[in-house]
Amino acid sequence: MKVIIDTNSLLSLVRYYLPFDKNKVLYNFIKDKILSGEIIIIDKVHEQCSFISKGVILKELDFLDDKEFKKNSKTPYNTELIFAPNTKKFFHLLSSVFVNSIVKKAQKITEVEFETLKNAHLNDADMKLVLLALNLNSHDEDVYIVTEETSISNDKKLFVKIPAMCSELGIKCISLPELISLYQDDFELHFK
Repeated sequence: MKVIIDTNSLLSLVRYYLPFDKNKVLYNFIKDKILSGEIIIIDKVHEQCSFISKGVILKELDFLDDKEFKKNSKTPYNTELIFAPNTKKFFHLLSSVFVNSIVKKAQKITEVEFETLKNAHLNDADMKLVLLALNLNSHDEDVYIVTEETSISNDKKLFVKIPAMCSELGIKCISLPELISLYQDDFELHFK
């Protein structure tokens, strides 16, 4: 199993779970899963971690900035050359299904502007998570994307959120509590 985790899920982990993890059980579990390559932190997410909430993620998950750990775990995962396995189908979906046509129409976005926005979106963290999951799925990996986003609200953004893309692409998308539930037999948490 491979788990690709987004920035907001890491933020939730350090804000809402780790403060109660007095014996560092969850901290060490996450660290071990990243080290083994089962949990993947991509470069775009790592970059966001350095400036979201004054870098609290990298302060609390300090191993993510440790040179030796990064070398041994191959973290962050380089997504620079990640492309969709079936580019024709993916670009069709990106231009039609993954675009919020109401926002596109309301903002009167021209085709030239849309192409620019689409290219920028292809290089953001959310899209890199999805593209990596597609690539891993094409190699018969059991892949999950962990995100705190929901497909319902789109915050008036031009493109749909991760869960909506995952639903269309057949990628398993879960929340942080669901991830912890998946691993519940592997460790035991005690809250005091």
